[in-house]
Amino acid sequence: MPDPGDKEAHAVSTKREPGRVRPLAARLSGLVEGRLWLQVLIGMALGIVTGLLLGPDLGWVDPATAKTTVSWLALPGVLFLALVQMIVVPLVFASIVRGIASAAGGGELRTVGIGGTIFFLATTVVATVIGLSLALAVDPGAWIDLSALRETLGATVREAPGTAPPAAMDNVPALLISILPTNPLAAMAEGQMLQVIVFAVLVGVALLSMPQEKSAPLFSLLGSLLEVCMIVVSWALRLAPIAVFGLMARLVASVGFQVLGGMLIYVATVIAGLLILVAVYAALILLLARRSPLRCLAGAREVLLLAFSTSSSAAVMPLSIQTAEDKLGVRSSIARLLVPLGATVNMNGTALYQGVATVFLATAFAVQLDTGALLFVVMMAIVAAIGSPGTPGAGIVILAMVLEGVGIPAAGIALILGVDRVLDMCRTAVNVAGDLTACVVMERFAGPVEAAAPAPGEPSPARDSP
Repeated sequence: MPDPGDKEAHAVSTKREPGRVRPLAARLSGLVEGRLWLQVLIGMALGIVTGLLLGPDLGWVDPATAKTTVSWLALPGVLFLALVQMIVVPLVFASIVRGIASAAGGGELRTVGIGGTIFFLATTVVATVIGLSLALAVDPGAWIDLSALRETLGATVREAPGTAPPAAMDNVPALLISILPTNPLAAMAEGQMLQVIVFAVLVGVALLSMPQEKSAPLFSLLGSLLEVCMIVVSWALRLAPIAVFGLMARLVASVGFQVLGGMLIYVATVIAGLLILVAVYAALILLLARRSPLRCLAGAREVLLLAFSTSSSAAVMPLSIQTAEDKLGVRSSIARLLVPLGATVNMNGTALYQGVATVFLATAFAVQLDTGALLFVVMMAIVAAIGSPGTPGAGIVILAMVLEGVGIPAAGIALILGVDRVLDMCRTAVNVAGDLTACVVMERFAGPVEAAAPAPGEPSPARDSP
């Protein structure tokens, strides 16, 4: 009869074997099954209530005391964001290289990589057009008096951008060349995610073309790195309920609930656009993947709720991979390539939000957006979203670039900063939904399941693809 101690030792060795990340994915999945997303939503609600009690609306607490209090309450949230930003670069790099290693050969790699990239770019264009069209139809800036806020900001409006789009087009070749990192370590240190992705793809393809006995050690090392990243992510996710509580309390206490309520039309416009984008995803799943959108949504509901709560597609990346594999029936080679790629390249929700925000702030500062300016917004939304990290607050940085390009003062971001947290949560969930949609669609076009192969140095997977 086998010794129980031997079984335990075998379990530990299996768990620690380089490249075997499924036990860790199961651990992260356990957080979701333990209703972590519900705890986060409760924390968000309690944070709003706490912010109201400490904020300027009721005036029960001295402003200086309230500022100090919410700073300490937000400390777990700041720590959560720091952990996510710290781990996102090695997580994306290791995941993409391992995903390429899981591809059977050049055929599947080309189909999934090129097809997924085209999917992300096409849907980003669609999302930006949806945002601009909806904002121009609703004109949310006309529903609120922004003159006092403009005077408070003290920002001056530059001349309308008649020459901005051509100047931006002149910079496109240099921008395309800058995608290739001249110093990969510097790109990683600075968080240049697009350059990191390009470097990871080149390394993965190069290793895949090498003899297996030479590439296996590095693949195993990256498997261990991916395991470490997932452990750190699991630590960060345990902080999520407290983190969201503190961040929401600081937000409401700082700007007041009345300011948030006054932006209701703007918020509703963004959310309506995101719902239209989700309907587009559902249509793609139905028409291209020939699957039920409702069943796919039911399988992904936990990770979408967690993405909504944490506002970080990078933080839920391991859960997205696990959801795609186990609940949506996507083979490992596709999920582990497209989900990390989508966490950086696929910012459809952010692109849509930028379109609405640009039109809204153009109304606020009386800037006329002609056809050239609108085309510039679409182009910049695509280019900027591709290189942004999947971390909270990245959309604001991108938006500042877009606003400056069309002649709107970047200081106008202060008008929408109060509600950005809520919209960041919504668009992050839509971004993750886009990643999973790409996986489901490419699963159908990637060829037969038998084409999949284990990474060098790994045994053949026991899991059968549905």
